[in-house]
Amino acid sequence: MDFLKFKNNKLSVNNIDLKKITKSKKTPYYFYSFDQLNKNIIKLKSAFKSSNPLICFAVKANSNIEVIKELKNKGLGADVVSLGELKLALKAGIKAEKIVFSGVGKSIDEIEFAIKKGILSINAESKNEIDLINAVSQKLKKIINIGIRINPNIKADTNKKITTGDKINKFGISIDDFYKIIKSKSHYKNININLLSVHIGSQIKDIIFYKKLLIVIEKILKNLKKQNHIVQYVDLGGGMGIPYFKTDKEFNIKKFGKMVDQFYRKQKIKIIFEIGRYLVGNIGAIISKVIYVKKTKDRYFIILDTGMNDMARSAIYEAFHEILPLEKNTKKFKIKVEFVGPICESSDTFGLYKSYPILKDGDFVCITNCGAYGRTLSSNYNMRPLIEELVIKRNKIKTVRKRQKIENII
Repeated sequence: MDFLKFKNNKLSVNNIDLKKITKSKKTPYYFYSFDQLNKNIIKLKSAFKSSNPLICFAVKANSNIEVIKELKNKGLGADVVSLGELKLALKAGIKAEKIVFSGVGKSIDEIEFAIKKGILSINAESKNEIDLINAVSQKLKKIINIGIRINPNIKADTNKKITTGDKINKFGISIDDFYKIIKSKSHYKNININLLSVHIGSQIKDIIFYKKLLIVIEKILKNLKKQNHIVQYVDLGGGMGIPYFKTDKEFNIKKFGKMVDQFYRKQKIKIIFEIGRYLVGNIGAIISKVIYVKKTKDRYFIILDTGMNDMARSAIYEAFHEILPLEKNTKKFKIKVEFVGPICESSDTFGLYKSYPILKDGDFVCITNCGAYGRTLSSNYNMRPLIEELVIKRNKIKTVRKRQKIENII
């Protein structure tokens, strides 16, 4: 996060001392920097300036309505995967014609609602789903545009739990089955296959996988022309990775942008992106309190009041987020340090450090880069309340979601 810096050995965001904010807030809590968000939007739009795609924010990454409103104000649409996300996007003011509906298991209620609202595209992922969309459209006496998500059989170099374009994954329709559906399109009287959708995974750092993807898509578009079928849109998905540590390699968005521009000039087709993490991953952080510093034979356990129920990425994906103290200490622990939460699971751990500044009970730390798949993966495990969410824009701080009360969970 560019706006998260040490000033006089104190961690601040937008030059606001985070410890001062913490004095009036119960930890743990999330905060999101809108200054960082807007910087990310500018960077993304600049990279794709020539192709001018419709950027649909992947709501699954961050469901904070103020974040979505800010994205909407900058002209972005939404990529949703549930009825709840669709209603949230509409509530935030995103126009229906800028919303695409993804996901392998859409229910009849979700499909009916999406059709009635007139969203840009329902991206189908199986023949069964296409049959159902056609039947619901017929019942509603509508002819609608849909997309078909293909599985390009590209295995991206990422965590196996977030790869989505390999043939063994549950997502999309095989290319062979896609062609069969196109050949039998006359059977579908109430739908028009207007969009080709792909998505190969998340936290991808090498553009070589996108290069392979564009080659596959170009071949499909060429074959579609031979079958006299023209699609209006190509949805390239998202998945561009972000650095979780300062030493991590950054995704070359400029180079990727040039690659997409070349594809656009050649194909002359409208492009859609479904981008989540790249927009919001580095806008958010969790401020957490050290409950205990527990010394064992080979390490110190820094036991935080943040648990895997608050931020599950480390437990699910074995992902590590850089953890910064709110106040720098020149003295360091002499043995390794592991940050853990209070949950009764060994997987409730946030990172192991060979060396770390000394902390004591009652100190505060910042778990960085939690803007994507942080709050959205939260739960009430161990009967723990969902935590407060703040948004920070310049020097203004606003609570968007209050801390949940235990009594309300009960």
